[in-house]
Amino acid sequence: MTLSVEADRMVDLRKEPVDQVLDQVEQRLGTALDRTRLIRKRRSIGACTGRDTWVRVERRPWARAQEQGWAGTETAAVLEGVAMPRWVGSVVWQEMSGTAIWRADETSLIPGSPVGTAVLAADPDLPDDWWNALNTSLDALAVQTTSRTATPDTELITQQLVDQRIRAAFPAAVNTAVASWSAAHADLNWANATGPELCLFDWEDWGMAPRGLDSASLLAASLAVPALADRVRSERRADLESRDGMVMRLFVLAKIAGPHAHPDDPRVAPARMEAEQLISLLQEG
Repeated sequence: MTLSVEADRMVDLRKEPVDQVLDQVEQRLGTALDRTRLIRKRRSIGACTGRDTWVRVERRPWARAQEQGWAGTETAAVLEGVAMPRWVGSVVWQEMSGTAIWRADETSLIPGSPVGTAVLAADPDLPDDWWNALNTSLDALAVQTTSRTATPDTELITQQLVDQRIRAAFPAAVNTAVASWSAAHADLNWANATGPELCLFDWEDWGMAPRGLDSASLLAASLAVPALADRVRSERRADLESRDGMVMRLFVLAKIAGPHAHPDDPRVAPARMEAEQLISLLQEG
């Protein structure tokens, strides 16, 4: 798959032909992929293999990969106490155009299907055991350390990024400095968690981030379902109600309710209401 530099800015793997890429993956990993049940996302493709494993294939612009480094799934294999697939191996190669690189990570199969798409429109009615496992995993993750910095939406998270994104969406927001950083998945949504047995996958963006990023991300993905949002608030209260957690909530809400909000996104109205409350609380602090 070769794309022009201009097209490189707009690649969506849900729409691009990927047979040549999958041929490369099969050749390099030495196993066949089940192409009848591909999971296609904007920047990744997932498939089962002929040896009962799972492969996730991702494309990143070369400049972005150089800036961030790129071995998330591999380095996440050292994490302890987190419900996640077992890493098996990886292959990486450069696109012939020189504008991007591809990476395929092979892991054990996930124990079920994703809970849903990234944003849910109905309550998945997850059992209490699932929520207990989520709390155990996120709490275990938070106490571990790494030299990696998280890259939510493939952007390296920094205090500057936090300030810029929040103030672009909510000019009245003040006191958005963060103090506590901990390890985070950094792409936690309903498409990256399985049910009814929990398994967190797609670890490409994990690293150190302000406290509460994962909890805030899951809450934002739940806003269209009030009962589900309330459950996330209840289960992750310690993170979400901490000062850094409130800043992270504003950070993720900025993408939903900012100047580029999608008019058909059912989360926009509740996101704006929540943002107003958070801005007021942070001003008081």
